[in-house]
Amino acid sequence: MIVALLNQKGGVGKTTLALHLAGQWAREGRRVTVIDADPQGSALDWSAQRAREGLPRLFGVVGLARDTLHHEAPELAQGVDHVVIDGPPRVASLLRSALLAADLVLIPAQPSPFDGWASGEMLRLLAEARLFRPGLLARFVLNRCATRTVIARETRLALAGHDPAALMARIGQRVAFADAARSGRLVCDLRPQGIAAREIAALAAEIGGLAS
Repeated sequence: MIVALLNQKGGVGKTTLALHLAGQWAREGRRVTVIDADPQGSALDWSAQRAREGLPRLFGVVGLARDTLHHEAPELAQGVDHVVIDGPPRVASLLRSALLAADLVLIPAQPSPFDGWASGEMLRLLAEARLFRPGLLARFVLNRCATRTVIARETRLALAGHDPAALMARIGQRVAFADAARSGRLVCDLRPQGIAAREIAALAAEIGGLAS
């Protein structure tokens, strides 16, 4: 399965989710490759930091920030169980290529009023890709949800009849993610039974259910 995390809006947590999903699937025994399709190379930087810290390599990270991704990602997918694409912000040609490569598109978004983010350029590009890939699956992932707030639940309910809908699993605004990123770690390295690690596990399980 090729999963692409895409959103033209920056700062929504694409890289964090891509790395943590890859890490969760690797811990479950799957073979995973992450494609860093963002010219900023944040996933590659994380991987390099992990190596400097002497931590075990859980999955490969390759840089492919080019618009031939839809040709190259399926080739990489032949040797692994999952390919996770960490997509670029604002580069339409790269986004189009990632959309054409993916089996499932995840759109990370912070909870906010529905009209604020569910009608933007990302959805237009998704609709365009579905002209060529009619069966392309897509879901919103509510990320960086504030603790004890109702807005995430209200946003998910608002999207219940929408395409894409929002996944049930959601990820909180947690310091653990920032602490992990700085040291080339994942939240499961820091606290395997912590809330953040359990949220990632629930998200990975729900995504796996979509593919079955």
